[in-house]
Amino acid sequence: MSATPSLQDRLLDCTDPARRRPSVERAAAVVREGKVVVLPTDTVYGVGADAFDVVAVAMVLAAKHRGREMPPPVLVPEPRTVDGLAIDVPMYARILMRQFWPGPLTLVLRSQPSLQWDLGETNGTVALRMPDDDVALSLLSEVGPLAVTSANVTGQPAATTAAEALEQLGGAVAAYLDDGPRTGGAPSTILDCTGEEPVVLRLGALSPEEIRAVLGTTALHDAPRREAAAADASEPAPGTTVEPAPGTIVEPAPGTTEDPTAGLVGSVRPSGVSTPPGAVQVVRGPAAPA
Repeated sequence: MSATPSLQDRLLDCTDPARRRPSVERAAAVVREGKVVVLPTDTVYGVGADAFDVVAVAMVLAAKHRGREMPPPVLVPEPRTVDGLAIDVPMYARILMRQFWPGPLTLVLRSQPSLQWDLGETNGTVALRMPDDDVALSLLSEVGPLAVTSANVTGQPAATTAAEALEQLGGAVAAYLDDGPRTGGAPSTILDCTGEEPVVLRLGALSPEEIRAVLGTTALHDAPRREAAAADASEPAPGTTVEPAPGTIVEPAPGTTEDPTAGLVGSVRPSGVSTPPGAVQVVRGPAAPA
């Protein structure tokens, strides 16, 4: 569907240095009004809203035709923000933040139970990332944490330009920050940091070798702990369809058209859905008992 002139007016130019600041300020005002924005990240465009505005987060999910079983991740402006959003942050996670943020690393941590937010069915965790993008960081610095996922209708390719996002999301978004095309490169690497040692949930732009190089004696696990602990644990044979455990959330692998978020953790499918071999990888399992 072609965008109407009124929708085109929602495109805010960030490519011109003289117009970037006013555009970011306008987008920040939209967020404070409880509305939805599209913003560029270091890989693709994302759609998001104030992470603490329950209605606005629901609007993000509605814009994507997505349910609560697929919660969005949260983007932060700086590592210090993490302490207000998560508890029991292990030292190895702080080391990883210092080494790789801003950048393509998403950390799944235990959410602060006192926060008045509702991102969906998160099993008591929150996925956090600091993007390596000047426009995104400028907006985050203005408004604080944003619940952000890829800017597309679920099932369609993620937008690599603001115009592509506008074509898909239309009037569901109040403002589109346009900073030119994004590459749609490798997604962020996702680590489960809710335990004593990190676990790779999705391989992405950062390799296990790069991560291990800064972890010292802390082990990096290549599979969820519940699988590694099984006496007969082994990798499935090629062509085998793996059915996740109840409550497990899975994420499409790079190259698929189902929300290839390229660094924006949270583009997920409900568990128990059969998929082609290699199309999904486990992102996180049920929260560990207290």
